[in-house]
Amino acid sequence: MVRTQIQLTEEQARGLKKLSAERGVSMAELVRQAVERILEEDEWKEKWRRVLAMPTFSSPLGETDVAEEHDKYLGEGRW
Repeated sequence: MVRTQIQLTEEQARGLKKLSAERGVSMAELVRQAVERILEEDEWKEKWRRVLAMPTFSSPLGETDVAEEHDKYLGEGRW
């Protein structure tokens, strides 16, 4: 592990100390959990950004049921 020093407001320190006692874990562990949550949240945001940036498919023939009938259209070789 890497040792890191941070500064908290008085209110943050009190809240963290109280939560630490309630959960029976160290304040450092709570900070690690919070950092992990933030990193995971950013990872999911990036994944969704990439998904939403993908081009969408639309039928060149104007079909509106491609999602349900994809096998039929692919089998017919229409694309």
